Amino acid sequence: MLTNLFLICTTALLGLPLLATSQSKKGPLWQKALEIHRRAIVVDTHSDLTSRLVDENVDISKRLPDGHQDLPRMQEGGLDVQFFSVYVAAKYAQKGGPKRAMEMMDAVYRMVEKFPDRMEMASSVSDIYRIVGRGKIAALMGLEGGHALENSPHILRMFYRMGIRYITLTHSNTNDWCDSSTDKPRWGGLNELGEKIIAEMNRLGVMVDVSHISDEAFWDVIRVSKAPVIASHSSCRAIADMQRNMSDDMIKAMAEKGGVIMINFGSSFLNPEWGKRTNYILQQIRDKYRGDFGMWGKMWDEMNKKDPLPPATLKDLIDHIDHVVQLVGPDHVGLGSDFDGVSNLPVGMEDVSKLPAITYELLKRGYKEEDIRKILGGNLLRVMSEVERIAAELGQ
Repeated sequence: MLTNLFLICTTALLGLPLLATSQSKKGPLWQKALEIHRRAIVVDTHSDLTSRLVDENVDISKRLPDGHQDLPRMQEGGLDVQFFSVYVAAKYAQKGGPKRAMEMMDAVYRMVEKFPDRMEMASSVSDIYRIVGRGKIAALMGLEGGHALENSPHILRMFYRMGIRYITLTHSNTNDWCDSSTDKPRWGGLNELGEKIIAEMNRLGVMVDVSHISDEAFWDVIRVSKAPVIASHSSCRAIADMQRNMSDDMIKAMAEKGGVIMINFGSSFLNPEWGKRTNYILQQIRDKYRGDFGMWGKMWDEMNKKDPLPPATLKDLIDHIDHVVQLVGPDHVGLGSDFDGVSNLPVGMEDVSKLPAITYELLKRGYKEEDIRKILGGNLLRVMSEVERIAAELGQ
């Protein structure tokens, strides 16, 4: 059934305007890349545009003078599916977390309601295929910061009903049931409550997101979860050695469980030199910025005051994708941009309109269309389908 829906969607997409026409002079390979990009369902699992909607009341109907996303640039970049981050900062832990989350979710719904001809809310894979098949952007939500649940399965279930389809178990802070990669450990990974929350996420069909959690917590998640897991916005530690990235052993374990790592586009997650400096600076100033929105951008600014580093490049981004493919094959990597959540993107990937450049660079490296389409979104849709199937088996 999903195959038939996919064919319907891709057929419908062929009628869309040419993507990124301003770059159409790159030659036949670029034109081929645009055709593949148009046929693919392009999924990004992490955007912090939500915070701009709430805190700045930005109008995404027109091209914004700053930031990384708005409707014109989403359409220019051929983005089909966006998971909007319901980011709840650490300062809301035990103090207004659910309220902040609901403000974020309301902002996503209101945004979609303003542009019904271009966007639609989705809560399942079948919704995604239907919406994309109509030429619209499918909007979904992921909760970033498990402390927003306030340790309550009731809140978890309500958030699921409101449309949350993945939960990043921690943010910069260790919470009451899971250790963070950028805070002092309390539990040595997950505690008993954390294991119960993972079980309830599995039962509901909420994807477990391991970005931000400690290495020990990651291994506990792999042990406990009955469903594949995702890293919604992480990159490869073997290239950029920082705590927030995933080691090769972690990527292999995630792949064995059927999961997918969605590569973060932030320069500090991609460039090896940035990784070295970020780890050092993080130890010095993490208490100063932890819990702030845009903490990585603020750290970036502080790191660069005396000895500035250049941003990453598009090549760096593709190197991370390529590393995962060489390690575990093309079925376990995707895109988790962190648009509007990081301040410095790679040269050549300055905003969402540049997404076709990823397809172009993968073609240049000899990737086949089938594998490119997996990387652009097919892998995430496969994982989400499996999470839904396991939830149905467990029974809601």
